[in-house]
Amino acid sequence: MEAESQSLRTAKSWRSVATVAGWQTAASLCYYTVFAATGFLRDAFSLSESLVGVFLTATLLGYTVMLFPSGAAVDGFGEKRMMSVGLVALAVAAIGVSIAPSYGLLLGAGGILGVAYSTAMPASNRAIVASSPDGREGLAMGLKQVGVTAGSGAASLVITGIAAIAAWQIGFWVVAALAGGYALGFIALYDGSRGSGEFSLPNVSHFGTNRAYILLVASGLFVGASIFSMLGYTVLYVQDAVNASAAAGGLVLAVTQVTGSVGRIGAGNLADRLGGAKGAATVALGQLLLSVILFIGLAVGDWSLPVVVLLFTGLGLSIHGSTGVFYSCLSELVDADDIGGATAGGQTAINTGGLVAPPLFGLLVETSGYRLGWGLLVGTTLFAAVLLVGVRRQT
Repeated sequence: MEAESQSLRTAKSWRSVATVAGWQTAASLCYYTVFAATGFLRDAFSLSESLVGVFLTATLLGYTVMLFPSGAAVDGFGEKRMMSVGLVALAVAAIGVSIAPSYGLLLGAGGILGVAYSTAMPASNRAIVASSPDGREGLAMGLKQVGVTAGSGAASLVITGIAAIAAWQIGFWVVAALAGGYALGFIALYDGSRGSGEFSLPNVSHFGTNRAYILLVASGLFVGASIFSMLGYTVLYVQDAVNASAAAGGLVLAVTQVTGSVGRIGAGNLADRLGGAKGAATVALGQLLLSVILFIGLAVGDWSLPVVVLLFTGLGLSIHGSTGVFYSCLSELVDADDIGGATAGGQTAINTGGLVAPPLFGLLVETSGYRLGWGLLVGTTLFAAVLLVGVRRQT
């Protein structure tokens, strides 16, 4: 009888994990449309590569400045309410990007999209901690993080696929409709955990004494610089350096996201086997070292499309697949009641890297070509790996 009851609880836990992963997919589907549409936005508004980077920075800025308020709201009011409101706001903001009549308004719409997405990590991480079966937190977090890559990959296919046969803006409307529909299903399917009932910004001063957490957050800064630069310029790189179509660029980006999903599941499962924060940090370190080698490959050669697909496949498995175990490690380093605030700190670091690096990457491309841009990511990823060595030592 007890075994049957335990089996039912485990099944319910995995259903909740699946529901949260679906929400993350829908949220990321909205947010990552802008990365898939960089080529169309460049043409529609006659932008340089660095101005494309400024737009991506505006989107990330909205995301970043609202992370701590969103984390506080999640801890205070529970994740279900914030996830429901956030997904509807993302759908509306995606439509706003598609109808912006000028570059200035495009920057504003991108910023609002980022604000809406700020609910994602604090709320979904709290949901996973509340839902996952005992001893399977790493796998559950990896499955949830698959939603990021699955949503991004789907956005690449939807935006570039629809643009091939109709106006690119229609792709944004399709994405918004899908997100709105899932919001209704999520409200019906997910129960959620209770918040404290009060809204107060998290007290992060005690995190300063947690050396492993500080090193992990610092590593996230450089991980974010690499990930967001690569995301923002994959389609343009395929168009400009490989002389392929925007649709081919979207396919390469989608392949990166698919393999990123595989990497997150595999890395999460391996981290569970190794156990604890040190196990998660070890897996992430291995992934980052592999990505350093692959970025070197992009920096030193002019490659055909099949070779580029192979390199980006590896980058999906490595650096894109590392964020799941990044958050698994983070959740092991702090108390459960601090997950919202701690996640906001980690994601703020990742986003800060994304704020600074894409415009710099674009400037390097304009002045010196893509090789120097990829060389920048060799350095940022290597820095992140060195800091993860410190995390392992502290745990």
